[in-house]
Amino acid sequence: MKKGPTEVLQQYWGFTEFRGSQEKIINAVLNKQDVLALLPTGGGKSMCFQVPAMVNDGICIVVSPLIALIQNQVDNLKKRGIKAIALTGGIPFNEVNDLLDNCMFGNYKFLYLSPERLQQEVVQNRIQKMNVNLIAIDEAHCISQWGHDFRPAYLECSKLRALLPETSIIALTATATKQVATDIIDHLKYIEPLVVKDSFSRANIAFKIYWEEDKRYRLKQLCSKLNESAIVYVRTRRLTQEVAEYLSNNNCSATYFHGGISKQEKEKKLNLWLQNKVQIIVATNAFGMGIDKPDVKLVVHYQIPDCIENYYQEAGRAGRDGQYAEAVLITNKADQERVKNQFLSVLPDITFLKLVYNKLNNYFQIPFGEGNDTIFQFNFNAFCDVYNLNALLTYNALHILDQNSVLALSESFSKKATLRFMATKEQVFDYFEKNRALVSITQTILRTYGGIFDFDTKLNTYLIAKKCNETEAKVTKVLEQLQKDEIISYTTQHSDLEITFLVPREDDSTINIFAKKVKERQQIKIENVDHILRYISNKKSCRSKQLLVYFGETIQKDCGICDVCLHKNDIGTTTSKSVSQEIITVLKDKSQTSRQLIETIPYDETIILKTIQALLENGHLKINSKNEYELAS
Repeated sequence: MKKGPTEVLQQYWGFTEFRGSQEKIINAVLNKQDVLALLPTGGGKSMCFQVPAMVNDGICIVVSPLIALIQNQVDNLKKRGIKAIALTGGIPFNEVNDLLDNCMFGNYKFLYLSPERLQQEVVQNRIQKMNVNLIAIDEAHCISQWGHDFRPAYLECSKLRALLPETSIIALTATATKQVATDIIDHLKYIEPLVVKDSFSRANIAFKIYWEEDKRYRLKQLCSKLNESAIVYVRTRRLTQEVAEYLSNNNCSATYFHGGISKQEKEKKLNLWLQNKVQIIVATNAFGMGIDKPDVKLVVHYQIPDCIENYYQEAGRAGRDGQYAEAVLITNKADQERVKNQFLSVLPDITFLKLVYNKLNNYFQIPFGEGNDTIFQFNFNAFCDVYNLNALLTYNALHILDQNSVLALSESFSKKATLRFMATKEQVFDYFEKNRALVSITQTILRTYGGIFDFDTKLNTYLIAKKCNETEAKVTKVLEQLQKDEIISYTTQHSDLEITFLVPREDDSTINIFAKKVKERQQIKIENVDHILRYISNKKSCRSKQLLVYFGETIQKDCGICDVCLHKNDIGTTTSKSVSQEIITVLKDKSQTSRQLIETIPYDETIILKTIQALLENGHLKINSKNEYELAS
């Protein structure tokens, strides 16, 4: 006999009841209605399609943007005894064929796909022949050009409506403004869908901004007081290693995680953190999607994110157990300028886009009106050097041309060699004595890259070759010899880009077709950065209120626990007297800085600083030449 949603929930997930709008969404899906589910991070989105898929006969097709997210969900389903398959990139054709056969005849319940797979004719043909009971579009904001994470490949999701016109579609996201939600509905060709939006409010999370010149000190202070799990977000792979090492050296239990480490190493680090054998994981921003760890008590953004959507989604990985947690962003004025340069100065305008397209055609000597469907091997660094082009601007311009189907780039693009010196500096000098022919190139590498003895470092072999007046082949040969002699750890992939021109050359006319769309996308990125900077700088309005207003939601009551609320609330007379007394008692023994007082006195930092200011103004304290507080005589 067919089981109902609650029975399936209890059998496979061990819960006796649904939460939030889950039951409403599941019932709509079971009634063959299209659904757009806007649920907060930690709101149980996956349950909304996994449960109805298990109730009905057939297979559920799930489109998801990240391989790590796909693999995590597939692994979790398998642990529950549910048959699921992941069809991601890098799988040979014959294996893809076998996996699709399994979906048709092997009683599988879930087929997880990357959106790029929907472009393949073999996948489309097989999907049409499957008994598909539901289509789920996860991280659906990726389909909207107004979204913070627009991915052109996600537009392929609309093909599923044509392939399976009778099958209902559920789209899910934790970060969608009203404009993005409308765009999702239009692209998926929804007719009278159920749109469900649970409150994005996370009342148990204290959102705090710390302005700090010495960011590492503040991070150490936050982490050293921690008894539970934490995530620290940074923007680069190298910084994950540097920050994790700094925390470890300061008696904090920490490790790092990023996309460049091996699968085995990822599993090892993740399990250490999931099992609470390591408290703090320092990671790049993709970390955490699909990972259910309810006891994270602290999420730190060590650098400013590029938009509020990413910030809120990442911060929302704290406090999933409903208990008090903190989401802290550590920043300073220099960071604000840096974020503008990092995200905005590398946006190519239409003039630059036309220039790059023109130079590409000249580089490959493509005549006007020709060139479509031609394929070339392309050394990106050499191209930039020939025309004296900014590499990052050019990189972004090529991706815009790729997004708009002017050309297609191979996946190997932008992957560089990485190396790390395994031998000590003394051993390297001894090695030089016996291998003089390798000295020039090796020394150039050492002079060009700092920290190369401590961290895996991206290496531009073209740049090194140019500096040494040698060929790239010679540089590569030296690197291979150094690795063979165990002086360095060296990994590389083919650095040339395979580029396919998809349309005939028409120079400016080619770009004019989508120029308006590019300008709109650039404006969105500018506004995204502006929104996050205004949020950080707004010290008058409750943090939770600011965030919810951004997502089109209003609340009447301040959260009472964010840095703004704590600063606004007057200190009660009893608390004020207690803190004053504590400060005076501590300073009777010896002078102390504000940092030392904060570490010593068991009250909130905002209250301590406010009390210090009051004692200074009333003449009870003074500041000495060492910038320490002491009792006024």
